[in-house]
Amino acid sequence: RAKVMNEAQLYSLQRLSAVIMAPLVLVHLITIMYAVRGGLSAEEILARTSGASAWTVFYGVFVVAVSVHAPLGLRKILIEWAGVKRRLAGWIAVMLGGIVFITGMRAVIAVSGVMA
Repeated sequence: RAKVMNEAQLYSLQRLSAVIMAPLVLVHLITIMYAVRGGLSAEEILARTSGASAWTVFYGVFVVAVSVHAPLGLRKILIEWAGVKRRLAGWIAVMLGGIVFITGMRAVIAVSGVMA
């Protein structure tokens, strides 16, 4: 049987993912503002990101952090505010994390041109 993390460990994991996400969100927003103000089209942005391994790693780490952070937050909301049982909330969180991870990584791969 798999070892289940306790509430303190899940709390710490969510806080760690927030610490990782904070600078990534800041860089992402600055980059988007730069691109929009610079008048870059989607085609120009894709041309700049295709094959750029630094951006691939950046957004890969971002996806992993979000895949951990958001489901843990939703789990807590489901338990504390919606009255959902911990076990069910945990499964919902795991499913959401998987969906976010898979769709996020597919986007990173598509934009980076890794599989091209």
